[in-house]
Amino acid sequence: MTIFESLEINCKDGYCLSGRFYPNQKTNHKRYPVLICPATGITQHFYQAFAEWLTTQGYDVLSFDFRGIGRSLHGPLKQSQASIVQWGQLDIPAAIDTLLCKTQAEQVILLGHSAGGQLLGIVPNYQKVAKVIAVSGSTGHIKGLKGKTKLLAPLMFNVIFPLARITQGYGPTQAIGMGENLPKDVAQQWAQFCSKPGYVLNAIGKTVFQDYHAEINCPIISIWSSDDEIATEANVKDLLRLYPNANTQMIELKPKHYAHKAIGHMLMFKKSHQNLWSVIEQQLAV
Repeated sequence: MTIFESLEINCKDGYCLSGRFYPNQKTNHKRYPVLICPATGITQHFYQAFAEWLTTQGYDVLSFDFRGIGRSLHGPLKQSQASIVQWGQLDIPAAIDTLLCKTQAEQVILLGHSAGGQLLGIVPNYQKVAKVIAVSGSTGHIKGLKGKTKLLAPLMFNVIFPLARITQGYGPTQAIGMGENLPKDVAQQWAQFCSKPGYVLNAIGKTVFQDYHAEINCPIISIWSSDDEIATEANVKDLLRLYPNANTQMIELKPKHYAHKAIGHMLMFKKSHQNLWSVIEQQLAV
């Protein structure tokens, strides 16, 4: 049985995003709805089981695809002009407003996965966010990576992406198991943002001219796993330092403690790791 409503999210620049609204399944629903902002190249379908579970906990939930990804890609990928900056400046704000309109709530809880939890500092309507839960949220700074990702990232950022931009017109991440193929500017900005500490802070004064990091004072909690090769402890700290006036917190999960061999960067939202969902849900309270 389908328990979500497919809807369109209209951005300020006229771009239309694909979203899914999951109404809560309890009579005493929670005060703030949850906006699930996806990781780079990950579609809204990936979060369906988790979103459905959240509705049984009393939450209204909205998930969506960033422009250039999944059902929010209009036309050939190589023609997409989507960028990470647009995700933060246009897509997330529109999703916030859509969810507030749908629920008549005053604010949302932003539950961001990886990149989805890293962009609040350039979101114009950040005041409408009551709290941020950044799952696997970090800056992804290349020097802070671990394991195979530390070896793969320079090759992907410095060789594969620049060559593919010319030969294919997009970032070929699907072939290396890193989600959907990416619009060329998304791939380029991802490489640029991760090349130095601070992630999107590296765009300030270049492609971003409104910086809200210092104005944000809502709680920001990063939940990360000890075996995550991207959201390492160093990179999580690098993200949270960008919000000097917010009450920030780090919660580290150890796979063995939850009877898992691995959690990594992607598994927290999988049904196989459902025993972690209550850990995330406990942090949603405002």
